[in-house]
Amino acid sequence: MVDEERRALLMAAAMDKRGAWPADSPWVREAFAARPRHEFAPDRLWHWDGYAYVPVDRKSDPQRWTAEVYAGLDAPAITQVTDGVPSSSLSCPAIIADMLDSLMLEPGHRVLELGTGQGLNAALLDWRTGPGLVTSVEVDPDLAVAAQDRLKAASAQVAVQLGDGAAGWPDGAPYDRVVSTYAVESVPWVWITQTRPGGRIVTPWGRLGHVALTVAEDGESATGWMQGLAAFMPSRTASPARRGWRQVRGDGPPDHQSALGFTPGRLTDANVLFALRVRLPDVEVFTRTGYDHTVTGFLHDGHSSWATVNQSQDGVAHAQQGGPRRLADEAMRALDHWAQHGEPSVYDFGMTVLPDCQYIWCGSPDSGPYC
Repeated sequence: MVDEERRALLMAAAMDKRGAWPADSPWVREAFAARPRHEFAPDRLWHWDGYAYVPVDRKSDPQRWTAEVYAGLDAPAITQVTDGVPSSSLSCPAIIADMLDSLMLEPGHRVLELGTGQGLNAALLDWRTGPGLVTSVEVDPDLAVAAQDRLKAASAQVAVQLGDGAAGWPDGAPYDRVVSTYAVESVPWVWITQTRPGGRIVTPWGRLGHVALTVAEDGESATGWMQGLAAFMPSRTASPARRGWRQVRGDGPPDHQSALGFTPGRLTDANVLFALRVRLPDVEVFTRTGYDHTVTGFLHDGHSSWATVNQSQDGVAHAQQGGPRRLADEAMRALDHWAQHGEPSVYDFGMTVLPDCQYIWCGSPDSGPYC
């Protein structure tokens, strides 16, 4: 047995052990086996060494390359780096399975995929629907050509179209299912108009979470529940690139220091992170755990404001903040608001999309915007 096949079997077993194979969509496991991940990975992958992304080439180091493809259930394989930042990947196996389950895909469904990437997700969709029913749109011409070649080699009859996924692909509309493999801040209204009434749209939202929307029978709205948490790459054409943490933080001293009403450990809670995402949509939050198991929280708005949250030996959390906004204070108010609503989980939230706006609700679509 070659190393790729062995790794694929180990991944399947790990999914089984975790319970990550969707019980309601047993076809997902079969599709993973029929269209294995390594067949859609380019010969060069990229690995973060703690300082920068370094290449991992299949020809010179095949074992390391395979290990990168199958790095873990929650680990993407970075397939393209642009200006030092990942711009395409094979998504985490567990997330691919979860999103395919959320799509509620059936044989015979006509599917529009936005973001072909390496072609893996399109191949899995094709395995389920049957040949010739999947259209996939890719903005990068080099990726589109390479993906079409891989799909053909896998006997997947997918039509790869070159274009901006934000415009969908009207020539094949209406579709039964629409799925995006990249994150959007706002769901393009054309995705709803190109989906049949009662059809389903699954897309990552912002930098955290994905949502499954059902188009109303009159076609004038789409609504649905959040399905889980995942960080996806953004659309390349939606907005100017955000600055990273180091760029926003800079080298200067903080503008403000204070005690804080929540500990940095709270920022490792997925429900807390989602609540912050809803109230502070432009703020990125992440944590680092030190060798002594202490957690440090980091917040920034991608432009000019930042905050770090540390916990001292006396158990008191302290914030250092810089820029025109006090992000740690904003986060504390957002968490107070969340607590007043009973600390709902990510699965208690949903989204409604209308022709001129979209909003997040909690508990019921009839409750109105969560604000």
